[in-house]
Amino acid sequence: MFRALRIHETPEGFTRTIENMSIDDLPQGDLLIQVHYSSLNYKDALSSIGNRGVTKNYPHTPGIDASGIVLESKSPLFQEGDAVVITGYDFGMNTHGGFSEMISVPAGWVQKLPSGLSLKEAMMLGTAGFTAAMSIAEILPYLKQGGGDVLVTGASGGVGSLAVKILTHMGYKVSAPLRREASKPFLESIGVKGFIPWEDIEGSKKRALLSAKFDASIDTTGGDNLAFALKSTAYGGAVTLCGNAASAEIDVTVYPFILRGLRLIGIDSVMVDSEPRKDLWEKLATVWKSPLLEEGIKELTLEELPEAMDKMLKGQHLGRVLVKLRD
Repeated sequence: MFRALRIHETPEGFTRTIENMSIDDLPQGDLLIQVHYSSLNYKDALSSIGNRGVTKNYPHTPGIDASGIVLESKSPLFQEGDAVVITGYDFGMNTHGGFSEMISVPAGWVQKLPSGLSLKEAMMLGTAGFTAAMSIAEILPYLKQGGGDVLVTGASGGVGSLAVKILTHMGYKVSAPLRREASKPFLESIGVKGFIPWEDIEGSKKRALLSAKFDASIDTTGGDNLAFALKSTAYGGAVTLCGNAASAEIDVTVYPFILRGLRLIGIDSVMVDSEPRKDLWEKLATVWKSPLLEEGIKELTLEELPEAMDKMLKGQHLGRVLVKLRD
């Protein structure tokens, strides 16, 4: 028997409960894994309130990230005792996810844990860190080595905060929009050097272009933040996009693209093939491993997750939430 956070659909809405489950309740997979850590992502919070764009059928165990130890393997690629990390694919969305002490998953969804990371550190990164790494890999060709100005939106969230930590470690100056003054101490602690007042974001809506201040930008929210990033990134630069928490729509003209030659690059971390996934995890474990990795990390239990989910859905969340499932 093991414990898992279960989401049930009732006539009154969706409930979150910690339940005892059996291995027989798990889907058939190549690997049976004992989970040590998971992490909370926005998709998990949406799944917990019945968002059908994330999870179609209930009851369900969310958690799109997990790290742990292989207990049983039907795959020649893995052996009992291997330390592994799971992110992406359909894990935790429409299949039993990482908010569980045991999981059963296809071998193709799993990566061996790089030697430079612990199981705990892997979940400090998780999908958010992997998405940040994908975004950074895309903008690096547009940056000077070891220098330059980068805008990161949504910097108080998971992807944004990890992108800031990695870029700061690599020697880049990072700026971020500041919507809430209460977020400033945290943003400074992870390396943000420049702040864009929210009035500047709001005041830029009717302008087709702004002063070119950034060599490249990483947008994690969509909406007005993305529009600002496109209007203020310098000639020949690039802007990556990986989220829509602010809005799925943007109000921009063609001018950033035809007058400054910008590239807008979409980031999808879900269906990345195994080899490029392995390469990015190796970078996260070595040259991109920030000494600030633990800054702003909150470690919670399964019982504490529902409250953290509510805060995330209300936009009151800072940094990363680590979920501890085993000592």
